[in-house]
Amino acid sequence: MKSALARVRALTKKSQAAADPFATDAIKGLSATPKFMLAKHFYDAEGSRLFERITRLSEYYPTRSEMQVLRDKAREIAGAIPPGAALVEFGSGSTAKIRALLEAAPKLAAYVPVDISAEYLKEEAAALRRDFPKLAVLPVVADFTKPFELPAKVRALPRAGFFPGSTIGNFEPLAAVAFLRNAARILGRGAVLIIGVDLVKDPDVLRAAYNDSAGITAAFNLNLLARMNRELGANFDPSAFEHRAFYNRERQRIEMHLESRKRQTVSLNGATFAFERGETIHTENSYKYTPEGFASLARQAGWIERALWTDKDGYFSVRLLSLKRDV
Repeated sequence: MKSALARVRALTKKSQAAADPFATDAIKGLSATPKFMLAKHFYDAEGSRLFERITRLSEYYPTRSEMQVLRDKAREIAGAIPPGAALVEFGSGSTAKIRALLEAAPKLAAYVPVDISAEYLKEEAAALRRDFPKLAVLPVVADFTKPFELPAKVRALPRAGFFPGSTIGNFEPLAAVAFLRNAARILGRGAVLIIGVDLVKDPDVLRAAYNDSAGITAAFNLNLLARMNRELGANFDPSAFEHRAFYNRERQRIEMHLESRKRQTVSLNGATFAFERGETIHTENSYKYTPEGFASLARQAGWIERALWTDKDGYFSVRLLSLKRDV
């Protein structure tokens, strides 16, 4: 009887895992040649916390450079948001950046943070409600790369979007266009989008940013394996993999990989995956754009660039886009 119950539980667990988008994506990526994982799966609660540590590293310029722009130009940027609007942040994460805009936009009616990490989203939303008691904070747990429903309370309000951190660089160019089109549909007619875009620069600066001396980026990358162990019943040995990050000059992107240190096999949800020594799982791309290159990409998705601000070093840009046609 006990054995039969154990079998039922195992089958139930396997069925639940098969219906889990994370499991589906993991099996698809690990079955591919070359192997890959979607970067959005970095951000469970532990991954989100590790990424916040990355943003405070001396080598990691993007957050520091973007914060400089947001602080220096907060009133100018916030002035592009219509009074009484709902501000929708795609992939909200930490509240550090949004606070700069919220403080400069007292006439904002609502803030809608959208993130896949429910636990982290709940914590950050609670902190914002304490600090901005007059603002309606309406979190949405969703994959912001796909269509999702806005809260009923904001559907009649004018809308603006916020997409900081150069997360747009994690998309392949065609997928970036698709995301921008989806954002246009969600935000609707007359919307504006404030977006952070990392710029092409000295490759040495880029390499250092993704290979920090403290090893936090390596821990962030390797947490993806630990997350598959925790949530999907995989049996990865994280110590058998190594973080690799390098600049692909031809494609103007940083690539992150997890490289197998030895020949090994790993199981996940009833499937087995073989790794050769030196074989990698491609976990993330981070595209860097020229000012003209990103403006051209945005136009393909129906957006037109209205303003561009950069930090003092010219490392990072914040763009103001508006829809050039109805969606």
